[in-house]
Amino acid sequence: MKSNWMRNSLIYIIILVAAVILLYQLFPTSSKPTEVGLEQAITMSQDGEIAVITVDNQELLITTLDGRELKTAIGNLTLVELQELGLDLNGVDYNVKASGFDWSGLLIGFLPLILFGALIFFLFRSARGANSQAINFGRSRARLIASTPTVTFDDVAGVDEAKQELTEVVEFLKSREKFQSLGARIPKGILLIGPPGTGKTLLARAVAGEAGVPFFSISGSEFVEMFVGVGASRVRDLFDQAKRNTPCIIFIDEIDAVGRHRGAGLGGGHDEREQTLNQILVEMDGFDTNTNVIILAATNRPDILDPALLRPGRFDRRVILDRPDIVGRTAILKVHSKGKPLADEVNLEVLAKQTAGFSGADLANLLNEAAILAARRGQKVINMVELEESIDRVIAGPERKSRRISPKEKEISAYHEAGHALVAKLLPNADPVHKVSIVARGMMGGYTRLLPTEDRYLMTRSQFKDMISTLLAGQTAEELIFKEMTTGAQNDIEEATKLARKMVTSYGMSQKLGPRTFGRKEELVFLGREISEQRDYSEKVAQEIDEEVHSIIEHAHGEARRILTENKPRLIHIAEKIIVQETLEGEELELAFSEPLSVKPKAKETPATQPVAEPPQAKAKTAPRKTAPPQIIPKQAPASS
Repeated sequence: MKSNWMRNSLIYIIILVAAVILLYQLFPTSSKPTEVGLEQAITMSQDGEIAVITVDNQELLITTLDGRELKTAIGNLTLVELQELGLDLNGVDYNVKASGFDWSGLLIGFLPLILFGALIFFLFRSARGANSQAINFGRSRARLIASTPTVTFDDVAGVDEAKQELTEVVEFLKSREKFQSLGARIPKGILLIGPPGTGKTLLARAVAGEAGVPFFSISGSEFVEMFVGVGASRVRDLFDQAKRNTPCIIFIDEIDAVGRHRGAGLGGGHDEREQTLNQILVEMDGFDTNTNVIILAATNRPDILDPALLRPGRFDRRVILDRPDIVGRTAILKVHSKGKPLADEVNLEVLAKQTAGFSGADLANLLNEAAILAARRGQKVINMVELEESIDRVIAGPERKSRRISPKEKEISAYHEAGHALVAKLLPNADPVHKVSIVARGMMGGYTRLLPTEDRYLMTRSQFKDMISTLLAGQTAEELIFKEMTTGAQNDIEEATKLARKMVTSYGMSQKLGPRTFGRKEELVFLGREISEQRDYSEKVAQEIDEEVHSIIEHAHGEARRILTENKPRLIHIAEKIIVQETLEGEELELAFSEPLSVKPKAKETPATQPVAEPPQAKAKTAPRKTAPPQIIPKQAPASS
């Protein structure tokens, strides 16, 4: 912006100077000398009327005593010859200018032309710059990463099967003859599929680092512009660059932005995105067997990609990256803990057990949060306390220490969480209770975190029923103790209802309706293959579904009420400990479940750096507490509130 302003100002200054000089040439301020004849000039010299005489080339410039300026043409006559003709120089100042080319006059005469030429040059240069920008608009915006390896397979953990698949790509780029001698053809395209944060982009960079070849990286959204044909032009330019730098790797991140299913009904056949996809399909078919260009692409939505993009000959191989298991999580924690000073007490395997469902990005964030906490507390090393607290920060957010609640609301929250914990402890198919807290985090007013003993990929009907009972135990405890309901169980009830309906309509776990699914899932292609459920059953069946869902929830509610009623003294004991200490975990939590009921809870010691909050006036409602039951492949460690 500043350079354009300076350039425009310079052009305006040049125009102004040229105009002033041109006006000066056309309308001079001083009068020109009067021409007189040579005889008249000689007569004036003899009469003593001349003060100064200057011989300038073939002219005689005369200044009279009264200040008049005259000039006379003398041809090739010299001053001596003029004296012979009668020119009297007595009492006259005379001089002779050296003969030569008048460069100053020429410069002054041509200066307007020079300035106008410079102006035209600037105008043409600006036009050429705008034209070059228009030409470069269709160039590829792929970033070329040098072949010097910065990321290798050693920096990627938890995806051993995916690394093995891509090792063949590295070997092919290094020694192509080894495969061609056996008639093998390396896949042209490899599609990396997995949830966000599982390391798709990192793995692609590791392939380039291991192979030591140029690596072109671009996002799918960078191809498409509002102007028709730009995306296709950028695709052509990208593949031309790749062919000039073979062997190399092209990595297209988020390919679903441009590779979405064609015929979506938006823009018709002339849609810019479809033209870009068509060009990608053509370029991938245009590679011959001797072209060492391999295309890697990443997406977390393979279901919306066009079938032509996934057929053999284009993206031949699909590499699945899932959330890591406990072994993978341990390996990822080791990778991301490099360069971080960990205390001797830190056990990464224990930490991996507590992070079921975490992705690689979540684990990296966990270690970073722990390092920030340790630095904030002025420590030299990262302790296990910071790491375990970071788990809660990743799941639920940071503690809201500034939040003030009334003693009544604190008591209700304590009994709510104690109900979750006690029912989960006593049900045979529920996950073990790992932590109970009424300290607000994020949008949660309190939470109970359940920790599975192992990675789970299948769920049974009994486990679902116990999960629903655990979800409803918070509100049941409030009813049992206070004879009242609050808004704190809103999310618990919502999750329990969703889970019960899935048991009936999706998992075939209803004894009354049998093993069948209800509701047809339709994919709305024109909205990006979004899933829409269509009813494929009658009103009578819909009523039976509602009745079955209601029956499952009522049975789970009754089971939670039975357990809490039979163990009401233990519920009160746990809630009193939560009120005093606010957070229970580890040995303290196990002691709360097993110690004699006569033991009085000890007051929690408040750190000197943390002031004790004075409860203000009671509020009308409590903040809703969230519950996230464990899924088949959970995104995060199970937590209920």
